[in-house]
Amino acid sequence: MTSASYDTAPAGGATALPYPNAESRSAALHARARTVLPSGNSRATVFFKPYPLYAVSGAGCLVTDADGVARIDFLNNYTSLIHGHGHPAVLAAAGKQIETMTAVGLPTESEIDLAELLVDRLASVDQVRFTNSGTEAVMMAIKAARAYTGRPAIAKVEGAYHGAYDFAEVSQISLPTNWGAADHPASAPAYHGQPQSVLDEVVVLPWNDVAASKALLEANASRLAGVLIDPMPSRVALSKIDPDYLDMIRSFTAKSGALFILDEVFNLRMGYRGAQGALGFQPDITAMGKIIGGGFPVGAIGGKAAVMSVFNFDEGRPRISHGGTYNANPVTMAAGRAAMEAMTPEAFARLADLGERLREGLRAALRDANVPGQVSGDASLAMLSLNETPIRTYRDLVGAARHGERQVAIQQRLLNRGILTSPALMFALSTAMGAAEIDHLIAEMRSALRDG
Repeated sequence: MTSASYDTAPAGGATALPYPNAESRSAALHARARTVLPSGNSRATVFFKPYPLYAVSGAGCLVTDADGVARIDFLNNYTSLIHGHGHPAVLAAAGKQIETMTAVGLPTESEIDLAELLVDRLASVDQVRFTNSGTEAVMMAIKAARAYTGRPAIAKVEGAYHGAYDFAEVSQISLPTNWGAADHPASAPAYHGQPQSVLDEVVVLPWNDVAASKALLEANASRLAGVLIDPMPSRVALSKIDPDYLDMIRSFTAKSGALFILDEVFNLRMGYRGAQGALGFQPDITAMGKIIGGGFPVGAIGGKAAVMSVFNFDEGRPRISHGGTYNANPVTMAAGRAAMEAMTPEAFARLADLGERLREGLRAALRDANVPGQVSGDASLAMLSLNETPIRTYRDLVGAARHGERQVAIQQRLLNRGILTSPALMFALSTAMGAAEIDHLIAEMRSALRDG
């Protein structure tokens, strides 16, 4: 497929409406939605001004909006669709299960099948429990760490996103007015009314600052149940964990008895054995989601049998109770198993090659346009950030917000050139893509940067 194929012309020969356009069906749908949904939807991340596009169908790497315009989907439901839309094996597995049973108040073999696959791939995981989202997976991982250690507090990185659990949200969106010293970040609330008692049980770490983070961890060692780490935080511009920082946290958790909680909800797509395999270590607990569900709602936590024993209930009351009407839903389990089976080592390697092609192409586009900025990410993820100095921490990213209007303008231009991405200019690849899609994005980004 050549880049000329992506002209955003709607099917049937109709004239495409440029984005934004008050006459579009997406604009009308958003106006209708605002009457029954706060700000018009149930998911803040899919909104962008002046109105979001409304999707009606997806096929392969393309998603078609309510006005009939097809675009290359570089969002892929914020990384969850590693095969894009409508992968045949995933559809077949889900369809077969839907015909048989969609939900039941009993366990099913499909739960065992997906759990066995995850245990086989992740050396740190002996056992798994399923949830319905990455948020739930992180929440249960934190609760498991508390139940296992008997301690109340956790440590997490400033700005890192781990879903919507109270303790995981602390300092997720802190600002200069409340974030404290750079080497001793304050525990800042993520929403109005967040209890002080929650903030008091979270130690906030500066990303990749070994000395400062080590001092904070050691000062709170006796009360820490776990250290929650995303190895490439999306809200820190996909800035990868430094090896020295990883080694420090591993050493601290080993000595202190706190558990290393690895959030792989985004980053399980970093390789066949996840980010932990790529980084060469074994966390105590892993939180998973997104790609393991085949496009259906999913989450999971996994760890060594000793840690996961906190969930055991067959010999009496468990140390932590865990239920959920849709946990291990058989449709999700079947689709997830099919999706993960299709992600062979060769499939991961191919996606990583495409990712490197994209990152290098975007860096070249910045150089060609003489525009300051950086391209970050790894494997099948990339992000382009406009800033005069490197973005290495959450505070750097907040400082780069002054370029937000320009990034939004670039996003809108890309929408009108057949490319769907976020206002943050994050790109998640799928196996449905090839070099043509990557090169089309690079060419359009080069033009957008040159034209200002």
